[in-house]
Amino acid sequence: MTVPVLSVRDLTVEFVTRRGTLRALDKISFDIARGEVLGVVGESGAGKSVTGSAIIGLIDPPGRIAGGEVVLSGERVDNLPPEQMRKVRGKRIGMIFQDPLTSLNPLYRVGEQLIETIQTHTDLNAADARKRAIALLDEVGIPAPERRIDGYPHEFSGGMRQRVVIALALCAEPEFIIADEPTTALDVSVQAQIIALIKRLCSERGTSVMLVTHDMGVIAETADRVAVMYAGRIAEIGPVREVVKEPLHPYAKGLMGAIPSLEGDIDRLVQIPGSMPRLSSIPKGCAFNPRCEKVFARCHVERPELIQVGDRKVACHLYDQPQALPTNAEIAA
Repeated sequence: MTVPVLSVRDLTVEFVTRRGTLRALDKISFDIARGEVLGVVGESGAGKSVTGSAIIGLIDPPGRIAGGEVVLSGERVDNLPPEQMRKVRGKRIGMIFQDPLTSLNPLYRVGEQLIETIQTHTDLNAADARKRAIALLDEVGIPAPERRIDGYPHEFSGGMRQRVVIALALCAEPEFIIADEPTTALDVSVQAQIIALIKRLCSERGTSVMLVTHDMGVIAETADRVAVMYAGRIAEIGPVREVVKEPLHPYAKGLMGAIPSLEGDIDRLVQIPGSMPRLSSIPKGCAFNPRCEKVFARCHVERPELIQVGDRKVACHLYDQPQALPTNAEIAA
């Protein structure tokens, strides 16, 4: 069996405050195969970005990884000392942030930042590192890279800056990249270009990507599988076409039902009542129970675990009830 590039098991992240310990991630588990794009969606506060930060080792105090493990190509990395994790970060795991201006230093030329990153993680000298930086800029679609490498970040458009950030993430040829809202600040045409770029990198380099976004259109275009998160837990995970077309979890159904359809007239879009709970007041049992139309007694007392339903997994008591399972006659038919 092929070892996944990334394997996350029971990952738990907590923030210790004066009012108590807040659990931002609550025992989440998933795998990402080589060359696969896993989309991660959910409302603000669901834990999407915290998941990425925990994987790459950027949870700062008072936050901490309180349990679980992160395994990269068979090697556990969540418990590495800071200096060793610094070598993993950038070389084996790349990061694409939402706002490229937060990733690029406005006081340094783009080429200086690329060359520094390349030399940090490889044995190339300055001249060879510059050649590699120019090649990376060309690969991500920067026109006239030999000239633009000496430009400052403010001299690039938003889409071009995002391409530079992608080039930075690729400097050491990492096996896994976390893309945190990489298209949010871009217009639709530039979004399409960035999506096409990410897909091409995955197919040509075999790079695995965890794509964090609010945009279901981006997920449908880019991802192979999608994980729907709610209140620090995974509600549903499976092939993107199945989850988008026929979601199982009531929360996933609400998210997909809120997307306008081009196939016919709809009087009203689905609206999920209420809002994401605060970390200090996550309900007992299923965290979605106050907003769920299908809630019943068990949902208030017992947390649902992810169970296999076909090609996907869903954390909902509706699917581990005896009546939810097919009969022998249905199986035979």
